[in-house]
Amino acid sequence: MSASSTRRPLRCRLPWLVPALLVLGGLVGCGRQAQAVDSGERVFEGQNFRVVSIDLRRESLSLHWKDPETGEPFGSINTLRQWGMSHGRRMLFAANAGIYDRQFAPLGLFVENGKTVVPLNLAHGNPSSGNFSLLPNGVFAVYPDGHAAVRTSAQFKADARPVQWASQSGPMLVIDGKLNDQFIDDSSSLKWRSGVCAKTPHQAVFAVSEAPVNFHTFARLFKEELGCRDALYLDGTISQVYVEGDGYAGAPTFMVKPYAGIFAVFGQPTP
Repeated sequence: MSASSTRRPLRCRLPWLVPALLVLGGLVGCGRQAQAVDSGERVFEGQNFRVVSIDLRRESLSLHWKDPETGEPFGSINTLRQWGMSHGRRMLFAANAGIYDRQFAPLGLFVENGKTVVPLNLAHGNPSSGNFSLLPNGVFAVYPDGHAAVRTSAQFKADARPVQWASQSGPMLVIDGKLNDQFIDDSSSLKWRSGVCAKTPHQAVFAVSEAPVNFHTFARLFKEELGCRDALYLDGTISQVYVEGDGYAGAPTFMVKPYAGIFAVFGQPTP
């Protein structure tokens, strides 16, 4: 089946009948934001996806689990958004991080602002770990120099590089330009799914399906449509992304459970 692609960029709503210079200024401002956090809808193999590209040279991507003041988990994107507002920070983007356990704690590596909160998990074949045990699993990391990468868990351990932010999840969707060979083309296991890749060291790309899909189709989205050589599955069923101005995409809100880890981009508050 051939793939088709449509893309809807971030929208700028400009008032009518404003001076030409103000119109031009608004367009330039929108262009800068569109380059930094660029959100669009894609259609691939008849399925709808929301794809968000983040230019890490222009915006900082961070990872959050608990309120540093109270120690309570944020749990939801909206709670983290409200926390940001109370600290003078405007949320431009957010997405759920990796898979967590029944105690709502990250199941694998979780590094927050240079601190390893949960160590790398190299346990294999534990059925209770669900998709995390589909090997190889992997790590999405942002390094102190601002560059990002997706690595298998074994590669990440071998690298032994310090990281600023990292979330371990699984399985890997794409490995060195090839699909994970455990995926079945016509699998009937359909779920809302989210994933991430570092298309380049300074470009992180997140995607979430807007309807249930199988692993094979979702992995092919990253490989064939988004051009990612390495991509990591984040989670299913509960997955959502948020983009300022576009709202939420992904799983229906009633299916979303508390997250143990949220990726976010915060900008300056609106004047």
